[in-house]
Amino acid sequence: MVTNAAQRLRRRCYIITYMEREPSNPGADMFFEDRGDAGRQLAERLARYKEDCPVVFALPRGGVPVGAEISRSLQARLEVVVARKLGAPGQPEFGIGAVAPGGVRVLNERAVQSLGIPEDYLDWISARESEEAERRLRLFRGEHPYPDLTTRTAILVDDGLATGMTARAALLALRRLNPYRLVLAVPVCAPQTAELLRPEADDLVCLLLPTKLEAVGLWYRNFEQVPDEEVVRMLEEARRFARPDQEGH
Repeated sequence: MVTNAAQRLRRRCYIITYMEREPSNPGADMFFEDRGDAGRQLAERLARYKEDCPVVFALPRGGVPVGAEISRSLQARLEVVVARKLGAPGQPEFGIGAVAPGGVRVLNERAVQSLGIPEDYLDWISARESEEAERRLRLFRGEHPYPDLTTRTAILVDDGLATGMTARAALLALRRLNPYRLVLAVPVCAPQTAELLRPEADDLVCLLLPTKLEAVGLWYRNFEQVPDEEVVRMLEEARRFARPDQEGH
């Protein structure tokens, strides 16, 4: 049995795994063919968790093809956790925060203050995006509860991180489920984002840490959008690969 003190100690031991290459720009050998290729490469780095009865949590939609390959390799249960970006007033693409299940909200306080965004706007956009997150969660996985994670490793997966705002919200939401260990695994990540997320995970696994990320899609040869129907199909297919002891827990 793991005590709370032991859990707190473990959570202070951050293990960051990077490839030795830290490119400034994508080169011929730095590309991932597609999200599936990225997932297979990540799965090699995550093999040490296979016996931990892990649960892979993908951020939809782009994280699901990555997570599906990891789930298949580890014979792990594949789940989704939905986090939603909070857009600035009149600039919806400019993220000022994110929300995730369980009432989690994270804000870029510097951006909020510099733009003079009022609290009533933050409350409104948070409520709207939280409702959408819950709707999408039901669409992808129905109404059944998440598995018990107290003795299992939870692995949060996305196809890459620029600001990491939604990933941070998702990590905080998963931490509330009290997993034995919480791992963040991504193919490519901005260096400053990796540092920001270090305290939120027990282990951070990243294959590429480019000094100039610019955009996640630049590091893939094929970065087509993933439709909702494909997410649902992958989740259903993953149930066939999970070990018997992965289901029903």
